[in-house]
Amino acid sequence: MKLTVPTLLTLLRIVLIPVLVLVFYLPFKWTNFAAALIFAFASATDWLDGWIARRYNMHSNFGAFLDPVADKLMVATALVITVQQHHTVWMALWAAVIIGREIAVSALREWMAELGQRAKVKVAAIGKIKTIVQMVALTFLLYREPLMGLNIFLIGEWLLAAAALLTLWSGLAYLRAAWPALREDAGTPLK
Repeated sequence: MKLTVPTLLTLLRIVLIPVLVLVFYLPFKWTNFAAALIFAFASATDWLDGWIARRYNMHSNFGAFLDPVADKLMVATALVITVQQHHTVWMALWAAVIIGREIAVSALREWMAELGQRAKVKVAAIGKIKTIVQMVALTFLLYREPLMGLNIFLIGEWLLAAAALLTLWSGLAYLRAAWPALREDAGTPLK
């Protein structure tokens, strides 16, 4: 297996997960800035590895598998530590929606791949928009402090709510695309 630059960037994103957690819980005033910076950097590598892979034709099966896994691990980790720090019903609900959708869509993609219909549940534009909103929201929530008179945390909360709604919308789009295959199996008795 050859490790391409995009795959190395994806692996870096995974390595940054424990660093994010450690920095987030350090007992210093600057840790919120550092945690937000680590998450923003990891988010940028998500865009960069895709751009490099497309631009320089550096695709690999391992990279295609690992990239969405790294994204989901980083987002789930950021959501968990944010909810732990700011445990409100709404934060927990948004986090549950986002993490639950990621699990459900991953399972749906795997099942559709087994049927040879993976292309029907490929990443759509709404999924990309959801990812951008989610990354910005989590960066703001990790930063937490007011910035130039703006309540960054409140903006992050609203963006996370928007990301959760976009998450539901994109999840429904995937379900709609897979629905014919799901219905096809409805009359088949269980083995």
